[in-house]
Amino acid sequence: MIREITDINAPELDVFARTSEKGLLRYNEPEAGIFLAESANVILRALEAGYEPLSMLVESGRMKTEAGCVFDAIEERWGREKRDSIPVYTAPREVVSNLTGYNLVRGLWMTLRRKPAIPLEEFLKDKDRITVLFDVVNPTNVGAIIRSAAALGMDGALLTYPSVDPLTRRAARVSMGTVFQIPWTKASKEESQGTTLISILRSHGYKTAAMALTCDSTGVDDEEIRRSKKLAVFLGTEGTGLPDEVIAACDHRIMIPMHHGVDSLNVAAASAVCFWAIREPSA
Repeated sequence: MIREITDINAPELDVFARTSEKGLLRYNEPEAGIFLAESANVILRALEAGYEPLSMLVESGRMKTEAGCVFDAIEERWGREKRDSIPVYTAPREVVSNLTGYNLVRGLWMTLRRKPAIPLEEFLKDKDRITVLFDVVNPTNVGAIIRSAAALGMDGALLTYPSVDPLTRRAARVSMGTVFQIPWTKASKEESQGTTLISILRSHGYKTAAMALTCDSTGVDDEEIRRSKKLAVFLGTEGTGLPDEVIAACDHRIMIPMHHGVDSLNVAAASAVCFWAIREPSA
């Protein structure tokens, strides 16, 4: 179902340009909601992970290139009938730019149906190395951390309730679609309070390590920490870091040794160094 768009105010385009991230999350309640994926690379990874496609917006000049491989992926997983039934809106670059306020990244967006959230108890099964994003509210950092976690062998990412949703457009794009390749979940509001998550993780056999600059911090490559069978690494938000009570409650405090008077790294960069350093000895 391909439709050429000339009017940027067409109601069919509301979901692409005039619906907030929170609005997408509540879309079609009480179901799980929807999200918006940007660029063919991210969309293909979402489709491979089994997220159901709902509609597309494509820059006209990209219908036979980026959009073509997306159509093929839909047909391969859901069949020809599904591929042909999805509304596809096309528009020239100038219309798309006016619609979004900026050039569409690689000229392609897709709305997809969310999957039900994974309960924390289920998420923690069969995972040895996880990272905990504690109130990380910057979508760029969330996307970059999850990309590093996926690339460097972490088994999953757990986010506190106030943290940015990894399926927000920017977080998913920065992650290069790895938010669909590594398990993640968000803790409930109650589970995210104070040191509650630390208690829950301990009950599942995890040692906890806070990335923080304290007088008793050890290097991220500490052998005792690295040999922990189950390890959860806590990362805090940019600037303020982790709350003092969380740092104190963790089993370990770890840091990356710095040189030339540099006191710290961006949390996303620090996460990559840490994930590499704490990989299991057999990895």
